[in-house]
Amino acid sequence: MRLIRLFGVLLMALGVSACGGQDEPGRTGNERGATVQAESRVIATRWYSEDQVRRGAAVFEQNCAVCHGAGAEGADNWQYRGPDGKFPPPPLNGTAHAWHHPLAQLFHMVKNGTQPAGNMPAWGGTLSDEEMIAAIAWFQSLWPDEVYQAWFEMEMRVRAQDNRGVSK
Repeated sequence: MRLIRLFGVLLMALGVSACGGQDEPGRTGNERGATVQAESRVIATRWYSEDQVRRGAAVFEQNCAVCHGAGAEGADNWQYRGPDGKFPPPPLNGTAHAWHHPLAQLFHMVKNGTQPAGNMPAWGGTLSDEEMIAAIAWFQSLWPDEVYQAWFEMEMRVRAQDNRGVSK
């Protein structure tokens, strides 16, 4: 329950900060809102803090880099099953498919591992929820703005569906 509440707070902050638009000199909040509506696209504001990114860098280096690489670049052959029938560690730096996964799913994979399709162990018994979230914050901080924007739009669609009870 605590984790659900934590994600709720994170995503409420994400939604509130994204809906406010960017501060632009000489523009009122209503004008910014009209610009966002006219563009029919909300510009993503990153959900994590700089402190989470700093902590996440250390967590990633100590626990994840051995497989995903120091820069979260993943294995060269990450798209192809290995001799064991499992996929090697994918890049998490914005150059692969990690952005296709909502935040809750990324957290679930870190906490519970990727067995049987992959070899990633479950980190739930080793890392705290906050450490796992910080590691996600760190690798998402590597994503170029356009990749993060695409992820954010997907995240908002998933959240809207969840709020309507469509995909639980």
